[in-house]
Amino acid sequence: MRVMGVDPGLTRCGIGVVEGEPGRALRVLHVSVVRTGADLPLEQRLALLDEAIAGLIATHEPESLAVERVFSQHNVRTVMGTAQAGAVAILAAGRRGLPVALRTPSEVKAAVTGHGRADKAQVTAMVTRLLNLPSPVKPPDAADALALAITEIWRGQAERQREAALARMSG
Repeated sequence: MRVMGVDPGLTRCGIGVVEGEPGRALRVLHVSVVRTGADLPLEQRLALLDEAIAGLIATHEPESLAVERVFSQHNVRTVMGTAQAGAVAILAAGRRGLPVALRTPSEVKAAVTGHGRADKAQVTAMVTRLLNLPSPVKPPDAADALALAITEIWRGQAERQREAALARMSG
């Protein structure tokens, strides 16, 4: 299974593509951070994100996307930018007919580290270990994108199997 994780942000948007299956070794195929300048108009920033995400989808051909679900923050501007960047990723997936899973930060932290309140350093350390990387992934947006992809490979597969089993039992 190949999954693209997207840690949305208007200034920094982490993107990671991971391939693997639950219980097997995982392999990172791509990791990057798309940056847009705060001095650009919103529509140009969103267009840059769309172009980058659509290009990476075309290049890496993921089977699904995992996007961090926006959570409430005190800074409304930050929440709005994060939501807008996340919507761009969801739209890019929709254009290609790809399913999208929205994952909360605590769900991803729990899946990758075993603790839903893990800090960024713990997430980065576990992503580095799980992907057998020679050095920690930087910046944290990139590590978070990989963590989203890993979570979807592990949990998404289990959720799809559960849904299929329920469908077989009811039908």
